[in-house]
Amino acid sequence: MKELVYVISDIHGEYTLFEKLLSHFDPTMHQLVLIGDLNDRGPKSKESFLLGKKLVEKYQAVYLRGNHEEYFLQFLTQPEDWFTSYVRNGGKETIESLLHKGATEEYSPTEMAMMIRSRYKELIDFLVERPLYFEWKNYLFVHAGVDLTKKDWHETSPHNFIWIREAFHQGKNNTGKTIVFGHTITPMLHGDMETTDLWLSDHKIGIDGGAVFGGSVHGVIFNDHGIVQDIEYQNLKGPWQPTF
Repeated sequence: MKELVYVISDIHGEYTLFEKLLSHFDPTMHQLVLIGDLNDRGPKSKESFLLGKKLVEKYQAVYLRGNHEEYFLQFLTQPEDWFTSYVRNGGKETIESLLHKGATEEYSPTEMAMMIRSRYKELIDFLVERPLYFEWKNYLFVHAGVDLTKKDWHETSPHNFIWIREAFHQGKNNTGKTIVFGHTITPMLHGDMETTDLWLSDHKIGIDGGAVFGGSVHGVIFNDHGIVQDIEYQNLKGPWQPTF
């Protein structure tokens, strides 16, 4: 077991920021954890997906399934049913990153799903296998959160591991774990739609600074006792635009 964990927040296709965070990754010391949502909304979902896969294969990184990986897989399984909803939530950028610009206007949902399945079989198989959580000492890393009404948090439904919001944020944490999560942007958790800092409350740590909306990415290093370092990069490409 490595002496430190280095966890990276939701990337959403912001590949350049992903690379910046990875410049701080030391595989000799760090267990790398990707909190999920590498795809959708940002410009380079394909590159982000493939880099996540490479990090798992080369460094035994933990890449957790986020709701946007789930969206993508649902679209591939039932393209006609999911296309409209997926595109509305950033899926157009992922589809066109994997195929080509303009593909979403050029082909039917079924045709796009068939092309992606045929070209990226290994990637899709890899995404299907992503775990829902990772435990390390007194920490629990998860994309969205856990069901705090359960006596044993392990009994959280797969849906809640990747989708839960207010019930987790506002619930009492009796798990005995410090729970590190992404999914809900910290400007929303702070309640001002502005502050991109980490959100800390009741042994819960929110790390998604909303980079794809003009906020920031976080790379957070933990040891047994707490946060060793919080590395934050602002997305300098545009102003804060929380449009979801």
